[in-house]
Amino acid sequence: MARLSLGRPADAIVAAGSMRDRLLGPRITFSKKVFIPLTKLCRDLCGYCTFVHPPREGERAYLSLDEVLAIARAGEAAGCTEALFTLGDKPERKWEQARRELEGLGFATTIEYLAQACRSVLENTSLLPHVNPGALTPDEVTALRPVSASQGTMLETLSERLLKRGMAHFGAPDKKPSVRLATLEAAGAAQVPFTTGILLGIGETWPERIDALLAVRASHRRYGHIQEVIVQNFRAKPDVAMAGHPEPEVDEIALAIALTRLILGPGIGVQAPPNLTPEEYGLYLEAGLSDWGGVSPVTPDHVNPEAPWPELDALRRVTGERGFQLVQRLPVYPAYCSTPEARSRWSDRALRPKILDASDAEGYARTDTWYAGANHPPPRASERAVEAAGDGAWRVPGRVLRPAIAASLERAADGVELDEEELATLFTASAAEAEQLYSVADDLRKATVGDEVTYVVNRNINYTNVCYYKCGFCAFSKGPKSLNLRGAPYLLSPEEVARRAEEAWERGATEVCMQGGIHHSFTGDDYERYLRAVKRAVPEMHVHAFTALEVFQGAATLGESVHAFLARLRDAGLATLPGTAAEVLDDDIRAIICPDKVNTEQWCEVHRVAHSLGLRSNATIMFGTVEAPRNWARHLVVVRRLHKEIADDTGGLFEFVPLPFVHMAAPIYLRGRARRGPTFEEALKMHAVARIALGRHIPNIQV
Repeated sequence: MARLSLGRPADAIVAAGSMRDRLLGPRITFSKKVFIPLTKLCRDLCGYCTFVHPPREGERAYLSLDEVLAIARAGEAAGCTEALFTLGDKPERKWEQARRELEGLGFATTIEYLAQACRSVLENTSLLPHVNPGALTPDEVTALRPVSASQGTMLETLSERLLKRGMAHFGAPDKKPSVRLATLEAAGAAQVPFTTGILLGIGETWPERIDALLAVRASHRRYGHIQEVIVQNFRAKPDVAMAGHPEPEVDEIALAIALTRLILGPGIGVQAPPNLTPEEYGLYLEAGLSDWGGVSPVTPDHVNPEAPWPELDALRRVTGERGFQLVQRLPVYPAYCSTPEARSRWSDRALRPKILDASDAEGYARTDTWYAGANHPPPRASERAVEAAGDGAWRVPGRVLRPAIAASLERAADGVELDEEELATLFTASAAEAEQLYSVADDLRKATVGDEVTYVVNRNINYTNVCYYKCGFCAFSKGPKSLNLRGAPYLLSPEEVARRAEEAWERGATEVCMQGGIHHSFTGDDYERYLRAVKRAVPEMHVHAFTALEVFQGAATLGESVHAFLARLRDAGLATLPGTAAEVLDDDIRAIICPDKVNTEQWCEVHRVAHSLGLRSNATIMFGTVEAPRNWARHLVVVRRLHKEIADDTGGLFEFVPLPFVHMAAPIYLRGRARRGPTFEEALKMHAVARIALGRHIPNIQV
């Protein structure tokens, strides 16, 4: 394949771009970072490097921790999420000044001091460190893991020739291919998300470039840890040994990017720094590039100080002109942080709260300031660019869409029921894909219910804020955190509940919704007493009450079946059941957010029984804690299947209600185990995908 590509570079570039488009879609990522040059001393002497220098009189070998924090805080104020630590390799092994300063700071090695600098950034800012310290031993990789979200070492090349006199790596013992490869292997064994790359134009040949990429692929196949590969071009600079060495041409760089994509496949990010070819970098998008790397609004590129970062607006414009959307990521890639399983495997326990707090449901950087339950305006709506084609399909002119997204939306528009895989993919729609998703969902809404938007005048009555269940998202839940969140404990009497229902009726309400914590004194009789009190006070009031958990618990306390207990409640005046307590109908997620609550099947069974008795109910989803789009899709499939099972009894579920997680007073968030709820775009997509998944079955989607 590589030989073929070298002979037909245009074909290789097209194939690589198509591979990226087909599987990754319209997102081109970058990381908003600050560059922290912890030390510019190094024991290596590379012929192209201007970053490092020997000790200088009156200049310290290392940044102080105060200086590190000043840089990090400036980045935090500018909206950065990454603190990139770049430094020379093991300067203490060559320079006396480095050894003396480290000793004065209380550290034996540069890596020990680097770990402390990362720890200081973590403890004092919201930034996530990414460390790029060169060659590392297994022990050093392990020592840095608890304080860095990701690590990196450029492989550069596997050419032993370049270690010879007069070549790029003469005098650079840490650039031995075996040393660099050992670092890749150590990172994989330690389960560290890792960045590496090749350096073009330092004297290597095409076969040597390909050998390096094949070695990266082999290491990744063993461990799965390579999150991105950088294709970096040599820049000639004055005052270095290679000042007169020719730089690689843009076409050569583009072909190297394409080969990197074709050799490594779609699962690894392929990056090229935009500042190193400032006039032509947009061409790399045609060659399969998926990431622009770290871009800083605060600090210069200390490795290439002559090449300023492009302004983010310019980078966004260049990316958008070619049909893509610029998306901010974290220093750890989404595949390594977007699910509980990924975080457990790839991130140290101490880092997971910060990663969750900084990420959205797909593992990208959370960049909007909208939160459910807070008084923040939503982000400005993007302009629509969707056109209807004559065949009924949808097209977005000049914009990138994954074929799987386009095909699923065409199927949905034709009335075909989408499966879990298709729904999960729709939740990842971005840019033009999301625009098309919203348009298809809106057309389904018009076809199903027209332009009428309904509401009910309702009063919610929570009869107690005390609960002996331990749902992590709920301020009512059992545990010391909740004691400070729920306020003074209360338990309303049936008479007080009836009074509130009367008050609501007098103000125009036609429905009361009654739910609450599961008080330790409650039995099923208490729920019946509340219900009868309301119906005595206001016989005409529609009572929408009692979650599946309350029904399940109430029946158990009386030693009755769910069927018998629900029949009692129906006869006492219960009209409909709320679909709350559903949370996410995926038991892997329930085990994290509500481990002692009813499971998925128990929740469904309560609703099946209710409908068999002539009662009706709705369904909800509480989203934005720890789950991912796959779990949302699974939930929608469960709800749709349940609706079909009960449709013959009472017409099935009458509405679906997405409930965004409100994080501010939730114990699971305060313990660092959940995100800050969904982003605004995720909330939009939840309503759109729910309409597509359920709309022909469940007409009402509520907000």
